[in-house]
Amino acid sequence: MQSCIRIHPKDSVAVALMPLKAGTWISSSSPGRLSGPGSEPGFFLREDIPAGHKFALTDIACGRPVIKYGEPIGIACEPIPQGAHVHTHNLKTALDGVLSYSYHPVHPVIAATGEAFFQGYRRSDGKAGVRNELWIIPTVGCVNDVAAAIAKRAQDLVSGSIDTVVSFSHPYGCSQMGEDQENTRKILAGLIRHPNAGGVLVLGLGCENSGVDELKKYLGDYDPGRIRFLVAQECEDEIEEGVLLLHALAEQAEKDRREPISCSELIVGMKCGGSDGLSGITANPAVGGFSDLLISKGGTTILTEVPEMFGAEALLMNRCANEELFGQTVRLINDFKDYFTSHGQTIYENPSPGNKKGGISTLEDKSLGCTQKSGSAPVRGVLSYAEPVKEHGLNLLSAPGNDLVASTALAASGAQIILFTTGRGTPFASPVPTVKLSSNTPLYEKKKNWIDFNCGVLLEGTSLSVLSGQLFDYVLRVAGGEQVKSEAAGFHDMAIFKQGVTL
Repeated sequence: MQSCIRIHPKDSVAVALMPLKAGTWISSSSPGRLSGPGSEPGFFLREDIPAGHKFALTDIACGRPVIKYGEPIGIACEPIPQGAHVHTHNLKTALDGVLSYSYHPVHPVIAATGEAFFQGYRRSDGKAGVRNELWIIPTVGCVNDVAAAIAKRAQDLVSGSIDTVVSFSHPYGCSQMGEDQENTRKILAGLIRHPNAGGVLVLGLGCENSGVDELKKYLGDYDPGRIRFLVAQECEDEIEEGVLLLHALAEQAEKDRREPISCSELIVGMKCGGSDGLSGITANPAVGGFSDLLISKGGTTILTEVPEMFGAEALLMNRCANEELFGQTVRLINDFKDYFTSHGQTIYENPSPGNKKGGISTLEDKSLGCTQKSGSAPVRGVLSYAEPVKEHGLNLLSAPGNDLVASTALAASGAQIILFTTGRGTPFASPVPTVKLSSNTPLYEKKKNWIDFNCGVLLEGTSLSVLSGQLFDYVLRVAGGEQVKSEAAGFHDMAIFKQGVTL
């Protein structure tokens, strides 16, 4: 394993791939190759460099940009000598305010590759699912415990083709106003329609703003054999009636069987969290390679967490397939910046304590690594929060960086599976199978009960194309029924983006 990496020829920093001690000799011509001092031009590290952290390849003057991924990741706030640790103590963001953008299209092309198939479920509305689950969706937080009680009583239905019975708790659906209420309704409707559910019980209270009758307006035509409704205030024993309705849904769902479905119908969400300095070198590029491969077969990917595009947004904008999409992407970015400022918050203070401990210093640093997940495909669609995906290929979705909120939004927009990269690890789940990909092998070895796929092998001799192909094969197995670790643990989470007033 090499000791460090200069990601792009223009970079003024390298990233340590293992802990490096002060006094380690770094070759100027091949920074990652260990060699003895004097054998070729180079320098000694001035201090210890943790794995995932950066050090200067040359002297960087105060006020000058620091370059990583071939792009500026901030400005030196003090002189940084060659061989010094580069991090939050001597590097600050260069981002400030709402920006203006111009379109400089690059028109990337993803060549078509041979058709591939997964074993999925064909629903009556024509959509394809990768699970056959029974879901209970509360319209309002007041009936969360009732939904959980119904799910507990109905666990005997898990057999044959029915994978699980689960209720999705949330605190909203009432005492909300305007766009906030609208967002709740769109998320709930997106989940009710989701093809991973063989049957859905929509459980209302009866006096809430987003009740059953209101949600029906968002569903359009629906299959009454697959979606049933129950209003707790209108029945004598809502738990008993809920269990009976689930049995009726199960009777229909258990008739469904897996069948070969083209990967052109596979929609995969892409998200990262708890990143480290290796995420943009291993896990995120591996997901980017997967995205390009799926798109080459006619499939669809969705990239979200808009605040973690700040600083790298122009790269995405210039990959937009046309000027209309460019304009939509500009609004996607600036609307989120306006959201920050309208609440009196700083736009560009994003990396979490875990991110910083892992070696990420600025928002530009995180964003340039984060957007590696988008691969090289052109942007074909730009989606508002919870908007259903319509275009095959790469889509951008408006949602915050929060792991649970963004993953729920991906599911509501149609993702049947989510790829979640991490350098720190997390046990969370989402409404759909959520594949955890580690950026480093030690995390994979330590948390095998969390991590599904190890991208750290990119630092151990596996090529990016090979790893992306292995990830593609693994995703097809997950789509065909192989459980991810959070599913095996019985975890199912959801969260709705709360923006407005609570009455």
